Amino acid sequence: MIVLADIYDEFVDKLAARVADYFKPGDPLDPNTKLPPLASTAARDEVAGQVAQAVEQGATLLAGGHAVDGPGAYLEATVLANVTPEMNAYYEEIFGPVVLVFKAETEEQAIEIANDSPFGLGASVWGTDPERMRRVAEQIESGMVYLNSAGGSQADLPFGGIKRSGMGRELGPAGIEEFMNQKSIRL
Repeated sequence: MIVLADIYDEFVDKLAARVADYFKPGDPLDPNTKLPPLASTAARDEVAGQVAQAVEQGATLLAGGHAVDGPGAYLEATVLANVTPEMNAYYEEIFGPVVLVFKAETEEQAIEIANDSPFGLGASVWGTDPERMRRVAEQIESGMVYLNSAGGSQADLPFGGIKRSGMGRELGPAGIEEFMNQKSIRL
């Protein structure tokens, strides 16, 4: 998450409190569970190691970050702040319940932070000014950008990323073309 400086402190305080309160480990078969386990204890331990390394390198742990005792590969929902480009976590994909929060002084800096990544599957822009949100979305290097939505897929819209987040598209007309054998014949 990239948050503008004028709301950053209040935002991270509320986010950390909400994450700690809302995301409790639970039975993955229960539809009310907000925090299911990771796929394996090895996956959990890898994510916990990434979090610990980020903290060792200077990131601030605002919530969670620890394996949960008991059966299952649970990791507390985690919020990390003050992650910098010198830290491994800045450029890694963390496949677990971890959110990194970055502070941007300006809209331009927010876009720079968003684009300073080897990945580009999806992004979202949140705000109250539709024109500004669209302007920012157009500058983000990502296969998909959602406005005031966390994303997802729809059968009629192409789904896919750029950079190291894949190639090609699924779904929509572009996705159908991925399954076609196109032929050129030239005379």
